[in-house]
Amino acid sequence: MIDDVFVFDGVAHPFNLAPDNAFGPPGQLFANHLYAFHTTLTPEGEEHLPADRFLRDWSPEEVHRMVFDESETDMLVAMPLPLTDLFADGLSPWEECADLARSDPDRTVFWGTVNPLEGKRALDLMTRQVEEFGARAFKFYNVRYDYGRPFPWRMDDPQVAYPVFERAQELGVNLIGVHKGVPLGPQPIEHTQTWDMDGAAANFPDINFVIFHVGLPFLDETCWQLIRYPNLYASLAATINFLVRAPRMFAEILGKLLFWCGEDKIVYGSEAPIFHPRWALRAFMDFQIPQDLCEGYGYPQLTDEAKRKILGGNLLRLHGMNPATVRGATG
Repeated sequence: MIDDVFVFDGVAHPFNLAPDNAFGPPGQLFANHLYAFHTTLTPEGEEHLPADRFLRDWSPEEVHRMVFDESETDMLVAMPLPLTDLFADGLSPWEECADLARSDPDRTVFWGTVNPLEGKRALDLMTRQVEEFGARAFKFYNVRYDYGRPFPWRMDDPQVAYPVFERAQELGVNLIGVHKGVPLGPQPIEHTQTWDMDGAAANFPDINFVIFHVGLPFLDETCWQLIRYPNLYASLAATINFLVRAPRMFAEILGKLLFWCGEDKIVYGSEAPIFHPRWALRAFMDFQIPQDLCEGYGYPQLTDEAKRKILGGNLLRLHGMNPATVRGATG
């Protein structure tokens, strides 16, 4: 814990960023964009990895050590990626994420992932990931790069998306995350917009959907969606890392979220190993929204109670976990 606050990291990836894992220039571009995030947003005084130490195969053990041993984190979501259109193993293989969760089951939760465009194969893999590997939720990517061009699908598509949502419900899973905004590699920005979340949230009111990266650069649109649908949430993954290098930018992002949807709908994610969790956690605990933004825009101040909810309480609730029981198990 950090200052007696329970920290539940909503996303870390055992990336395989080795050059030979990428499928040509599109995959290499995606990997280089991740490295650009690392070099740009990691603050002065923290380790900036050279390219050869970042663009490599990260083991589950390394991610575990970074999150649990080197930062004040209590629980973790091992988050796979299904980017088999850009990387041979999808970039963050679901099997390695399952291994990471299995190695420390009291502190690590496994989320599954599939490519819904694969139809029955995707549905069967969802069943396997839940029944054999204990997946508690699923993470999706709307933009594919098949056949040498962008190949998107939408979260409100009755033929592509709804069958995977229905299968999740059949399996007892009511938590789904989706990458929104933050276009990487060859992903056209229009396909990362959040417009399709209205249909998903309205047609599946019993599923809680997490909009990752708070939909940046579509933050205003995301806020209008969060306030209208009780089952939409926002993850600060890859946005909390603006905190040190661009604190006023981060204050405006967080201030808008607090203004529109409140502290109960925001969850934390480190994006390790792109960023080391230690520095962002400490900076967040010390952070306050500048008073002129509170007075000028009506942003609520970031209270200690709000920090508790964002850093761990909200994600525990979304997983149906009892905070007291979890605290005892993670010790």
